[in-house]
Amino acid sequence: MADQIPLYPVRSAAAAAHRKRAAYYSAAGPGSGAEWPSRYQLEDESAHLDEMPLMMSEEGFENDESDYHTLPRARTARRRRGLERFVCGGWKLLCTSCCDWLVNICQRKRELKARTVWLGCPEKCEEKHPRNSIKNQKYNIFTFIPGVLYEQFKFFLNLYFLVVSCSQFVPALKIGYLYTYWAPLGFVLAVTIMREAIDEFRRFQRDKEVNSQLYSKLTVRGKVQVKSSDIQVGDLIIVEKNQRIPSDMVFLRTSEKAGSCFIRTDQLDGETDWKLKVAVSCTQRLPALGDLFSISAYVYAQKPQLDIHSFEGTFTREDSDPPIHESLSIENTLWANTIVASGTVIGVVIYTGKETRSVMNTSNPKNKVGLLDLELNQLTKALFVALVALSVVMVTLQGFVGPWYRSLFRFLLLFSYIIPISLRVNLDMGKAAYGWMIMKDESIPGTVVRTSTIPEELGRLVYLLTDKTGTLTQNEMVFKRLHLGTVSYGADTMDEIQGHLRNPCPQTQSQAGGNNASSTPPRKAQSSAPKVRKSVSSRVHEAVKAIALCHNVSPVYESRAGVGGEAEYAEADQDFSDGNRTYQAASPDEVALVQWTESVGLTLVSRDLGSVQLRTPSGQIQTYCILQMFPFTSESKRMGVIVRDESTAEITFYMKGADVAMSSIVQYNDWLEEECGNMAREGLRTLVVAKRALTEEQYQDFESRYSQAKLSIHDRALKVAAVVESLERQMELLCLTGVEDRLQADVRPTLELLRNAGIKIWMLTGDKLETATCIAKSSHLVSRTQDIHIFRPVTNRGEAHLELNAFRRKHDCALVISGDSLEVCLKYYEHELAELACQCPAVVCCRCSPTQKARIAKLLQHHTGKRTCAVGDGGNDVSMIQAADCGIGIEGKEGRQASLAADFSVTQFRHIGRLLMVHGRSSYKRSAALGQFVMHRGLIISTMQAVFSSVFYFASVPLYQGFLMVGYATIYTMFPVFSLVLDQDVKPETAMLYPELYKDLTKGRSLSFKTFLVWVLISIYQGGILMYGALLLFESEFVHVLAISFTALILTELLMVALTIRTWHWLMAVAEVLSLGCYVASLAFLNEYFDVAFITTVTFVWKVSAITMVSCLPLYVLKYLKRKLSPPSYTKLTS
Repeated sequence: MADQIPLYPVRSAAAAAHRKRAAYYSAAGPGSGAEWPSRYQLEDESAHLDEMPLMMSEEGFENDESDYHTLPRARTARRRRGLERFVCGGWKLLCTSCCDWLVNICQRKRELKARTVWLGCPEKCEEKHPRNSIKNQKYNIFTFIPGVLYEQFKFFLNLYFLVVSCSQFVPALKIGYLYTYWAPLGFVLAVTIMREAIDEFRRFQRDKEVNSQLYSKLTVRGKVQVKSSDIQVGDLIIVEKNQRIPSDMVFLRTSEKAGSCFIRTDQLDGETDWKLKVAVSCTQRLPALGDLFSISAYVYAQKPQLDIHSFEGTFTREDSDPPIHESLSIENTLWANTIVASGTVIGVVIYTGKETRSVMNTSNPKNKVGLLDLELNQLTKALFVALVALSVVMVTLQGFVGPWYRSLFRFLLLFSYIIPISLRVNLDMGKAAYGWMIMKDESIPGTVVRTSTIPEELGRLVYLLTDKTGTLTQNEMVFKRLHLGTVSYGADTMDEIQGHLRNPCPQTQSQAGGNNASSTPPRKAQSSAPKVRKSVSSRVHEAVKAIALCHNVSPVYESRAGVGGEAEYAEADQDFSDGNRTYQAASPDEVALVQWTESVGLTLVSRDLGSVQLRTPSGQIQTYCILQMFPFTSESKRMGVIVRDESTAEITFYMKGADVAMSSIVQYNDWLEEECGNMAREGLRTLVVAKRALTEEQYQDFESRYSQAKLSIHDRALKVAAVVESLERQMELLCLTGVEDRLQADVRPTLELLRNAGIKIWMLTGDKLETATCIAKSSHLVSRTQDIHIFRPVTNRGEAHLELNAFRRKHDCALVISGDSLEVCLKYYEHELAELACQCPAVVCCRCSPTQKARIAKLLQHHTGKRTCAVGDGGNDVSMIQAADCGIGIEGKEGRQASLAADFSVTQFRHIGRLLMVHGRSSYKRSAALGQFVMHRGLIISTMQAVFSSVFYFASVPLYQGFLMVGYATIYTMFPVFSLVLDQDVKPETAMLYPELYKDLTKGRSLSFKTFLVWVLISIYQGGILMYGALLLFESEFVHVLAISFTALILTELLMVALTIRTWHWLMAVAEVLSLGCYVASLAFLNEYFDVAFITTVTFVWKVSAITMVSCLPLYVLKYLKRKLSPPSYTKLTS
């Protein structure tokens, strides 16, 4: 068999396991009963399969079984061998150990412990707990200066100049004025410290804004207002509707009469489904709020941990007889950064600050360094090697005369301009300019640059990791399509459904039909004569009624009374009119369905645990008793309800769910699969709705078996599922619904633009697999023609092994994988999974926790070495944004937490296209040109110094001294060189029209050893021509050599800037003229260096002109020929 992969080594037992597993994996889709037995055999046989290595190539791994556990790292471990590995590894180990030891000494982590929290008594806490403040700052007042200096001097360039500057305090090594070295270094450090201080102050202000939010705290004397940062463990905090929960709390009491409330957790886990939370029954039953202080009660809470989906604790009331004990679970908690969606809640604080779930799932902000800075750092090291080599050559030619080591050091200092200190100044000022340009761009209003050190990163991105909810979608569900098999209703034909519902005649017919169906057992009905085909009107009635009944939605009516005092507990003052009603549910899809039934005339009026009331278009109230509820689970992919009509006593089992789960449950039909595919291609989320009429006897039989299954101790879940499954047979298919999750504006063209630019897009979401897949299709993240490989759920190494091998056989298909499966694969096959996933055109990871999102970002950085960008809008995206090389936050409905923690903040997803294609591209190209030109400026003067020293018997004497060197690096050439930050090769419109231009940047050709070598050769040529020319043409005095060579040098630099520029800006011309003017004006004051009488002669002018012409003209000719013979890609577009 062609698709079978030989595994090595394979035993007979392993082969048998493989065959059984293969049978399971190739079985029919979910829902088929045949695959259950093979599924349970897997666990027993997984041990054998664990011995098989995962094959990543046809020839397989040639390893012993003993090596098997090291397989994922097998390849990377072999790369470094020998002496280099020993030296690097030993040095790295020593440094790491020392750093870890220092960190442990300075910042000992407090051990997290379980705690007992007394209600309203923070003073009774046995231990000191952290402050409840949010902190996004990198430094504090003590660590700021040391921290910033460390970040600067860890760069070789800055450290080198610090050493050079310090050497000038040694008299034997002094070769110039102190200010010529310390002034540029001091300026660089001052600019950096000021920039970091401004960034830190902005972060401090943002944190202060969040920490200063006011909350009502319940005390013995009544309510008092406290800041969020002053909340302590044990405080009783009142949180109003739509207010952020400030810390982790246990839910004690609510204004909702049901004793429960809904919260929005999108800031924590990215899910927009509202979560139902239940108050502790003991405190909910208390007559008034103040009674919380009249009881003696405490909460025992487990130690703080990462898992946001679990909690274990107990509530104990001591002053009752006997004491009341209640177990607490996740449904009794209110985690920090979630939002109260209904009513007013009161909770007791159990975790604050660093110990809250949201902060524990957020990584510490790291100092991000751009790839361009790292590349320039490498080039400066290469220049340093050249500098040392040149100095050694000079001393060798000198013949090691006298104290040669002193000469060596003096040569090192003389040629130190090879590595220009102004490089950092120019680049840092350039970064500030790019940030200003981004924020002033009217095409992307509201964009904020929060980290000003990495704008060039936007031009080097290969992977874009994006959240789904609120980032790609608006999270607004709209009902779009109802399909009944023979007839389909869209947005423009909904009035026909209203017409059918207003007509009461077919409804009575359908009720009569329902009575007949319910009085006859379903199996007899199938075997009897063919049924009379129902009218379209009766089918519409049944479908709409099923949608209005089969859900978990609760209508909520706002209180008219204020929220002061106990007014929130008044139940009589409620307005039950349609305009005052809102719907709450755990899924926005269900709300969209119920809102649609209301729009066509069938309104959900009220609902509690036992009944549902609907209002018909004629105003009649229909009441249904809820007999059983079967909630939606990710395994079953469906939910159901059994209701009894109060007026007719009919019992009906309604069910709705995903098409993969429902297709095997409903009666045979020939349209469901095709229509599901059609709707999915339109980007609609589909639900199949079905029903089954039950007799009283059938229901009673089911109820007795269901109750018995729920009481069983062993395999309870399996037995309950089996009983429910007995009802899910031959159900009558009523309709197929299509709901649209509206995408953000211009998401499709933006994703297409990014894809054409060579950026691979990964969608990481906390949402369900079906939803994520649907949005991936509708947003065109996955193109229509592309296959999708849905990675089956895996729980152990064996299953992961098989599934990865199955995935390896697929070519050019998008991958959809869940967080749990991802965790298993990363544990055993990290390298293999990364290798396969990186080959996919698109990847969708669903059910991802915040820490998993960050881990994926780090995985891509580690395995590919490419630059990653993370885009998100919720608190659950902060870890991912901080872990990526470049983080973009979107200010949206989910709050500002992501935008505040990000490096760049935008208001809409579509702005990312222009941010990357225009600003990212131009920032990188400008910085690359600027960096190399500044290096050229240092190299050319060092070449002149080398020629000068070699001509004059290798003397370690400076060519230009004092102000000439400072002026050369600043007022004479700085403005024209810095004006390169305004240069552009193509217009912004062209960059947006041809995103393929961006793809070239990822290869890093604008700044590489090749381009650097070209600039080195240019510098050597020009430096040699300028110095030899001046020496050749001077007549009597040496001072004339200085005047001729320095003037020609300044003119050459100005002409070279003009040669480098691709698109002229009026400021560039001003900079050129201004610099030349400054030099000419300063000649009058440079008597110390120049002979002013000689400068004003015609001889001086023609000699300078001749030397400048010889140094620059050949380069202009070469540039012209290159443009003609091998034009760059952008010139073809602009011509």
